[in-house]
Amino acid sequence: MAAPEAAPPPDGTPPPDGAVPHRISGDGVARATREAQDLAAQFEEEKPGRQLTGAVAVLLGTAALAVALLSLWQVFRPLPQGSKFYLIVFLAGVLPLVFLAYPAGLRLPRVLRRASARRVGHPDGPAPDDPTRAPADPGGPAAQGPGGSRVPTAGRPSGLDWVLAALALVVCLYPVLPTTVAGGGGGYDAFLDRQGLLAPLDVVLGALLLVLLLEACRRATGWVLPAVCLVFLGYGYYGGLLPQSWPVAHSGLDFDQLVDAFYNSDSGFYGTPLDVAASYIVLFTIYGAVLDISGAGRFFVELSAAAFRRSRTAAGRTAVASGFLLGTVSGSGAATTVSIGAVTWPILRRAGYPAERAGGMLAAAGVGAILSPPTLGAAAFIIAEYLGVSYLRVLAWATIPTVLYYLGILLSVEIDARRFGARPVTIEVTSPWRLLARSGYHFASLFVIVGCLVVGLSATRAVVFATLLAAALSFLDRAHRLTPARLVAALVAGVRGVLAVAAVCAAAGIITATTTKTGLGPQAAALLVGGAKAVSTDPTLVVLLTAVLAAVALTLLGLAVPVTASFVIGWVIIGPALLDLGVASPAAAMFVFYFAVLSEVSPPTALAAVAAAAVTGGRLVPTMWQTLRYALPAYLAPIAFVVTPNGLGLLGTGGPGRIAFATAASALGVAVLAVAAGGWLPGVGPAGPPERVLGALAGLTLLWLEPVPVAIGVALAAASVTGCLIRRGLTAKAGGPQAGRPAQLREEPT
Repeated sequence: MAAPEAAPPPDGTPPPDGAVPHRISGDGVARATREAQDLAAQFEEEKPGRQLTGAVAVLLGTAALAVALLSLWQVFRPLPQGSKFYLIVFLAGVLPLVFLAYPAGLRLPRVLRRASARRVGHPDGPAPDDPTRAPADPGGPAAQGPGGSRVPTAGRPSGLDWVLAALALVVCLYPVLPTTVAGGGGGYDAFLDRQGLLAPLDVVLGALLLVLLLEACRRATGWVLPAVCLVFLGYGYYGGLLPQSWPVAHSGLDFDQLVDAFYNSDSGFYGTPLDVAASYIVLFTIYGAVLDISGAGRFFVELSAAAFRRSRTAAGRTAVASGFLLGTVSGSGAATTVSIGAVTWPILRRAGYPAERAGGMLAAAGVGAILSPPTLGAAAFIIAEYLGVSYLRVLAWATIPTVLYYLGILLSVEIDARRFGARPVTIEVTSPWRLLARSGYHFASLFVIVGCLVVGLSATRAVVFATLLAAALSFLDRAHRLTPARLVAALVAGVRGVLAVAAVCAAAGIITATTTKTGLGPQAAALLVGGAKAVSTDPTLVVLLTAVLAAVALTLLGLAVPVTASFVIGWVIIGPALLDLGVASPAAAMFVFYFAVLSEVSPPTALAAVAAAAVTGGRLVPTMWQTLRYALPAYLAPIAFVVTPNGLGLLGTGGPGRIAFATAASALGVAVLAVAAGGWLPGVGPAGPPERVLGALAGLTLLWLEPVPVAIGVALAAASVTGCLIRRGLTAKAGGPQAGRPAQLREEPT
């Protein structure tokens, strides 16, 4: 992968203090970012789509543009028929596009492939969806989603794709069909009136929509989510055959009842997840596309490099800061990882970082993009809808955990640089003040989002105003100004970026509707709590054990399904267990959210770590373990704000005293855990096994946010620091390496 070139200073003299020079140019960043976008698509939860050209591209672009304009119109002039009517029309706009934009990816028999190729105009070559087809030129043009997170593959839609797209359009628009057909149809109001007693045609078309959504999810995300949906569907249909003594048994539902719950209720296809996708996510993806096309991503990387260009740990700090800032453009951990890695890996390599350690740092920084305000992942909007709170409130809940997350990463960066002797790297880039003066306007739209939320505007209006401002300010940069053609491209890219999310959210309605109709949520919650109570009857330990079991379950679930679906399933199954134990709803929701997101850094899948290893060329498993070490605070903080009442202070609730106590204790806990994991105390020197064990115990104890455990944790932390000081003195007397004079950077077990 090409990356910004290193070069000596213009006068040919070596940089001061033996620092290795590394020059970052705007063209180098742009080139590296484009190549990163190609690589990122391989590691997304969502599969890359097709690269469409000609009339098909125009058709898809026109439809996507119409969906974008409808979404914007809905913000200021909602359709008079209500939000469900809008969701029906929105799904009718995006679901057919999934079949045109995403290939089937199925290997057909050779005869069928040739027949399909002839039908779609490829008489002598393989079918567009043929897996044996040679890959497209990676340097060719590609339609990009927000932040460049989607890179299409070559090929044109097959005849079957067109049939499925047309069928999806008809089935989705059927509920608003004004004409009566075979006892069905008759308009939107008539369709709603048949809730609970569907006409035969309603059942048939509802079943077809079910199949189409499962196929759309399979194309966009793989087999796992459709399989999970089928498991829930089977449970709803066959659950009545289970022994009634089993906690998860229910009275049973016939197929008509299931289709009615999916197709004509507020908890099915047109439930909260799709509402969030159609009302929030599509607008934020459009906003991200506008920022990306206007050059914000390039500016954020350059600013991060400029801010730390003269520090000893410039390479690591640049990677972490870039990940945080790029999170405003890309809502994907894997895409952000690849984007920052394309630019910062050459710097890390010159500083002497091993590929695995650098990959862990990049993956952890990339996943932070989903956890960081003001543009959290899609599940954050679902939290706001489920709990009936404003998006600003969710941002406030995420603020302190985000600070703790990046505190842990930055401390790990500082520790690694000192323990392993990172070489100083002088990053030759424009001064940060000059960059801010030239392109600092990219921050304005982010401030507008927060400002609008503070004054009480809805998140949808806030992001539209921010998008308009970003588009207007783009004219300050001649190279990135949003001309009409670029504006249309941004709108189309924003809608294309939400296609897979919309399919996942609509399919999630199968899970939520089945859970609601069968009562599975309370039953599963009772099983989870019962398992914890079988170990201990102490209320505090029951909460802790339930939280640990829930964390394991959510992590395993997140390995198989996308973050959004993982959150929805986790909330309807695990959320009730935490709520039944008296955990506050904000803490329970954020707990589920964090562990759904952390699937991107959890082995054995760890998509962000896999993407980082692809960038650095490092070994995969060691890269995953390094990622876990950097991301450790994100695993522990959610448990901290669930198991004790003072933990709510980490969510910014409970008064200034509780917030200050929880933040200070948790920050100290994160710091000593970083020392224990890294084996080095900044300013002192190496930490031996005894000091590291004491530090680990201190960190875990400090995160139990009650006065006595915190006092014990402080004492253990002091003992660990004392041990490091004693070790430093003994090392100095023996003439060994001291603080500030570590050995050459190399990979060591931690």
